Parts: sequence; C-alpha cells; structure tokens
Amino acid sequence: MKTLKAWLTARFKNRRRSLALASDYLAGQALSSPEVFQAGLELATQGIVLLDENGAITVINRHARELLHSSLENLTGADFWEVIPEELVEEHRSQAELDLQNGGTYTFVGHHAFENQWVEYTLRRHTTGTVINLRDLSDARRTALLLEDSEYANESLFDSNPLGMWLLDPYSKRLIAGNKAASALYGMDQDQMENLALEELFFDGEGEALLSSLPQVAFQQEMRLCTQKKSDGERVLVELACSSVQWLDRPAVLVNVVDVGARHIADGQLRRLNEELERRVEQFAGEVQRTQRELEDFTFAMSNDLKAPLHVVNGFAKTLAEKYSSALDEQGKHYLGRIRVSTQQLAKLIDDLRTLTHLSRQGMNPEPVDMVPVCQRLIAGLRKREPHRKVVLEIAPALALVGDKAQLITALSCLIDNAWKFTSKKDEGWIKVGLMAGEQPDLTVLFVSDNGVGFDAAYAGKLFTAFQRLHSSADFPGGGLGLAIVKRVAEQHGGEVWGTTADNAGASFFMSIPQ
Repeated sequence: MKTLKAWLTARFKNRRRSLALASDYLAGQALSSPEVFQAGLELATQGIVLLDENGAITVINRHARELLHSSLENLTGADFWEVIPEELVEEHRSQAELDLQNGGTYTFVGHHAFENQWVEYTLRRHTTGTVINLRDLSDARRTALLLEDSEYANESLFDSNPLGMWLLDPYSKRLIAGNKAASALYGMDQDQMENLALEELFFDGEGEALLSSLPQVAFQQEMRLCTQKKSDGERVLVELACSSVQWLDRPAVLVNVVDVGARHIADGQLRRLNEELERRVEQFAGEVQRTQRELEDFTFAMSNDLKAPLHVVNGFAKTLAEKYSSALDEQGKHYLGRIRVSTQQLAKLIDDLRTLTHLSRQGMNPEPVDMVPVCQRLIAGLRKREPHRKVVLEIAPALALVGDKAQLITALSCLIDNAWKFTSKKDEGWIKVGLMAGEQPDLTVLFVSDNGVGFDAAYAGKLFTAFQRLHSSADFPGGGLGLAIVKRVAEQHGGEVWGTTADNAGASFFMSIPQ
C-alpha cells in the first residue's frame, strides 16, 4: 500500500513539473504573442492564473474560474487572496508570500466543502508577477483516503487478532511485523519483532526445515508442529500455519502461531485418565463377573440344597396330616397346616429368586407369541387350585406379541398371580388382560387389571422393587418378587413397567414391549 501511495505521489510530482513548464511558457507568450497566449491558456487542462506585482488577477482561464468557485462574474482585477476561502488565506498567505519573495514555490491543497472538492494551488514567481496553477485532486484524494482506510483496516485486523501472527519476508528470512498476540507470546515488543531474523525464534537450527521450505511455502499453505523460544529463552511448543499473502505490493508469508503446549499437557493428562479408567473398568468388570459367579453358585445352592430339605419337611407334614390327623387336636392341625403353607411359600420364593437371577443371563429369542392360550392355561391352573373362588376373566380376542416366549409367559404368570391374589377378599372378582398402543409407534403395552384391594399411590415407586410389600403377608402371602420379575422381563425387551390404582380399589399393571 505504501508503495502504491509513493507511486501516486511521484506521478503527481511529474505532472506538476510538466504543468509548471507549460504555465511558464504561456506566461512568456503573454507579452510577445497575446493571441497565442489566450489560445494556449484555454486549451490547458488545468487552471492557470496570472497575478501582477500587487497580487491582482490579470489573466485567468476557464478551468481556473471553475476550480475557484467564486461568486464574482469577472475575476480580472480581483485580489487573488480575496477570491479563495478565508480559512486558506489565514493558513497559507503569509508563508506563500515569504517563499515567493525568496524566489521559491509554494504549494497547498484546499478543500471546498460544499462541492466536496480538493484543489491544489501552486504559486511561483515570474518576470511579470506570479503564476498560479490549479489542479483538481478530488479523485486522487479519494483514492488516497481509500488506501489509508484499507491499510488501517488491514493493520487493525492484523494487530487485534487474538491469535499470534507475524509476517515474514520469504527472501530475506526476516520478520516484517508481529501483532500484539505474537508479542505477548514471545515476550518481546512489537518493535523488536520488526526485522527480526527468523532463526532467532528457534533453538539450535530447529528452524532450518522451515527456512528451507519457505520458497515453496510462499506459494502454498502449510501447517507444522515445532518448538520455538521466547525472548527469555523459554521453550514453547507451537503450531505454525503458513500461507502466502501480498503485503505492501510484495509477496510475504503470513504465519499464525498457536501455543499448543497446554493442550498437549491436557491431552497427556486425558490419556493417562483414560488409561486409569480402562484399568478400573477392567477391574470392575472382573469384580462383576466374580460376583455373578458367586450369585450363580448361591442360586444353585438355593435351587437344590435348600429346596431338598423343604421337600422333606413338606412331605413329612403331608404324611402327618394324612395318617395322624386323628391324633391331633384342632390347634395341632392348625400348626401342621401353617408348616405346609410356609414350606410352600419358601419353595416359591426360592423359585422366584432363581427366575429373577437367571433372567439377566438368558439369551433373547424374539418370536411371535399368542398370549391368549397362555392366559387361559394360567387361569385354569389357579381355578383348579382354588375351585371355590368366583373370578371373571376378560381376555382380549387377540394378544399377539413379539418377544422371548419363555420370558413373556413368566411375566404374564406373575401379573395374573398378582391379580388373583389381591382379589381373594372379593366375593366376585374380575381380571382383565389386554393390549394397548404405546406412546411411540413401535411400542405395544400388555396390561392386567383387577378389582382387588389396589395400593397406596404414594408408594407406587416401590411396586417393582424386590422384596418391597405394600400389604401384610398375613393378609396376602407372597415373597415380593413377582413384580420385580415383570420389570426385569420388560427391561430385557427394552421396555418399561408401571402401575395405577383408583382410591385403593383395584389396580392395573402395564408392561411396554418394543415390537
């Protein structure tokens, strides 16, 4: 930009010199050949004014009249300093007259605000008085202002950029300039960075690779990771992004500098944290596998070692009831019945625990399942066990689901057992089984409703937790695992479970199954 401004200035000086020679020639012709003088005066492309010894205008051409913007119709005989704007007179008259008395030349530029026009006035002594050349500098002035604005904008953007930036001459290998961020990064003033040799930013020739590639970098973009040094000798890890630019009408390399030392430290810490996390995950996974094996061993013990004595106890209790009931009074018979019921409940609890622990390890085998026959078979079994119960069963015409058949049957069995149990206090109970659409298009919800005792809605969140009971075991015997098994089946299928009640009168339980 500065080069272009210098070129424009030189060009204007050459034009001013040519005009001065032409003006002097025409002034010389004024006395010798008035006709030639007048013709040449009007043909001139710039304004020309001749003053006498007293400063009065003796000759003026058309261009000069236009550039002076005077309100006087006839300027001949008028004092020149009374024709131009008053502020120009106050600023330039004294110095101009002094320079002219010493045989010199005086030039100044005036701005006509109303016309938004810049005019250059050049005054020189001549044998007949003073010759004044007037030139319209409006276009040149606007160009210069645009150049100044552009240069200022570029310098502002460069200097205010939060990233460190410096400009490099690819031929001299010296810095042209550095912005504030680069100055802060390297710990040196911006003035110190100007004309700084590039190798002074590197350790022991580490910049040789960059130096050797600079002729190519000047015509392409390149990024690299390297080590540089600050003014105090401290080593800093930076990432350099080099690209070619034009700066002041000459090729240059613009270098963006990013201090990545902190980032690499953070990356190293993150890598170590990840390694530690992976180690802990492996350790935790091992502990989980060990716990799972222990749970499997415990479940196997319950399924075999614990149930065997229970069968023995239940068998002896049954034999006592059949063969020796006549020897027992009513209280003894009651105790014997309690023993049999307790052993059966404990056996059922062991079976439910085994089912709950095995569900998470069972493989999924999704297939279409018709749950209607399953419901009928389950209810038939319950009626056979308690033939005196009056329960109405409502089953939807179709209960088609896609899922693991064994797990779905287990969940439905728990739901129906639950409904059958909590309607036991009703003279006439009813149980309804059906399907409904879920909140999402791919969800189907299986529900079981009853008119039993219901539950306290304030404790609905505990319904599906193992061993959580909302009713007394004396009123409604059970192990508290049925709904937990239903929840586990739903989770295995990617679904959810929930329950609703109406003022402790009846309950509905829902299990969503993605289809």
